[in-house]
Amino acid sequence: MSTFEVGDHVRWNSEAGYVTGRITKVHTADTDYKGHRRRCSPDDPQYEIKSDKTDHIAMHKGSALRRIN
Repeated sequence: MSTFEVGDHVRWNSEAGYVTGRITKVHTADTDYKGHRRRCSPDDPQYEIKSDKTDHIAMHKGSALRRIN
């Protein structure tokens, strides 16, 4: 599994198609996000990403992300 760092430029597939953005936070412990408990650990972190186009913040596991240039 790939690991990512704050500042990495990534893309992911959403219901609206592919979205690109930059990672703003890495969560390595369980956290609440938009009213839902997200399970995170150092071995399976989740990433907060700010969309390039809309400034929307999303959270995804690394398996959903692809690094782009």
